[in-house]
Parts: sequence; C-alpha cells; structure tokens
Amino acid sequence: MKKSTVTIVFVVAIVVAIYGVVIYNNLAKASQEVESAWANVETQYQRRSDLIPNLVNTVKGYAAHETETLEGVVAARAKATSITVDGANMTAEQFNEFTEAQGAVTSALGRLIAVAENYPELKANQNFLELQSQLEGTENRIAVERQRYNEVVKAFNKSVVTFPNNLLASLFGFSTKEFFAAQAGAEVAPVVEF
Repeated sequence: MKKSTVTIVFVVAIVVAIYGVVIYNNLAKASQEVESAWANVETQYQRRSDLIPNLVNTVKGYAAHETETLEGVVAARAKATSITVDGANMTAEQFNEFTEAQGAVTSALGRLIAVAENYPELKANQNFLELQSQLEGTENRIAVERQRYNEVVKAFNKSVVTFPNNLLASLFGFSTKEFFAAQAGAEVAPVVEF
C-alpha cells in the first residue's frame, strides 16, 4: 500500500472515532437531561403528596361524614407514593403505572374539592383556602414540569432515532423514552355537581 493511502485511511479512522465520541457524549448528556426533567416531575408530585394530609385533615374537621371521599384520597396518595420509578431505567410499564397512580390522586382530589364546596364554613376557612391555593399551584407546577419533560424527551428521542446517531445509540444501549400523554377520558370535561 502506498504511504498516502495509509495516511488517508488513518485520518478517516481518527475523524470517524472523534465523531463517534461526540455522538456518544451528546446522547449521554441528553439522557441526563431526561433524567433531570423526570426528577423535577417527581419533585412536584412529592410536593402534592406532602400537601394532601394537611388538606384531608382540614376537610375532616368540617366534613366528618364524608369518610369515603377522604379515605379515597388517602388511599390514592398511598398508592402513588409507593410507586418509584428510576428515570434512568424506566420501562413503559413502570411509566404507565406511575402516571395511572398519579391520575387517581388527581381524580380523588377533584372529588375532595367538590365535597368541600358543600361546606360554606370550610370554604371560608383560611387554612383550607391556603391549602387549596397551594394545591392549585402545585398542579400547575406539575403541568409545567410534564411539559418540560416531554420537550427534553422529544429532543432525546430525535437524537436516538436519527441517522447516524441511531447506529451508535443502539450500540451503546440508548433507546427512546416515554412521553407523558393525556389519560383516557381527559378530553371530556369533568362534571361537578353540588
């Protein structure tokens, strides 16, 4: 082989190796961003979970006979907090189980707020109003963090499936991540009756 051919092959091999390192590092960084965004989602769910006992206890004082609703909120919270998902190794099944449990908490809280509306003295209670405000703020934060998570997942998934990244992604074990999606029936507005 000619010396110039060997040099060209050597230079091309170095360029390909550097390009491979750059792709790998970009995928690794994007994966870390997904994990960070997931941790932010979990933080907001934890905040909501921490508020629930205070809200339930405040409503209990006024609506002692609404035990079924109160127990439903407590049970939904307990189930949701018992499910842990590792952002780095999350499977579609774990993700779906987690989102279903959090959806049950949202639904139970909606029923609790509807029950609370039937008690004028509770609606005027400063503790209840503050907790309700905190809960509404938390729900908004959850929505924002879900949206951010989906944006980061979208960018990551694009990196994983586009050529030539997809060749190295599969070689190094990077795969697409799950998006948050609306729950079944979310397109129908809830009916609140008093």
